Amino acid sequence: MTKPVLLVVAAALFDSEGRILLAQRPAGKQLEGLWEFPGGKLEPGEAPEAALVRELEEELSITVNESLLEPLTFASFAYPDFHLMMPLYGCKKWSGSIHPREGQAIAWVEVSRLRDYPAPPADLPLFDWLCRRL
Repeated sequence: MTKPVLLVVAAALFDSEGRILLAQRPAGKQLEGLWEFPGGKLEPGEAPEAALVRELEEELSITVNESLLEPLTFASFAYPDFHLMMPLYGCKKWSGSIHPREGQAIAWVEVSRLRDYPAPPADLPLFDWLCRRL
């Protein structure tokens, strides 16, 4: 059975202490309550980096320069109804203060504690990758 492929982008935002920002999916959304990297779906014809810049502004009120997004790794995960492809970019600099706009809780998490936060299955290999590399 062929499943549609959903392409989303995500960011590992690093603060000055090397912690990573996680956002909790709000109530009413699929996978509510789980912790994930900020990001989202691409619009038709949109480049991944442009989509991530847009999503970070929409979700967190910050402005990111595309040139400051560093490709880190990606997730490829088969959910029951679709296959998710998710490149993960690292980012250490942005303009503005982080203010969640979608009612989501946020947490700055030490890399070694990422697995302490329940997350969607597609994010877990990314947590492990970051723990091995940082």
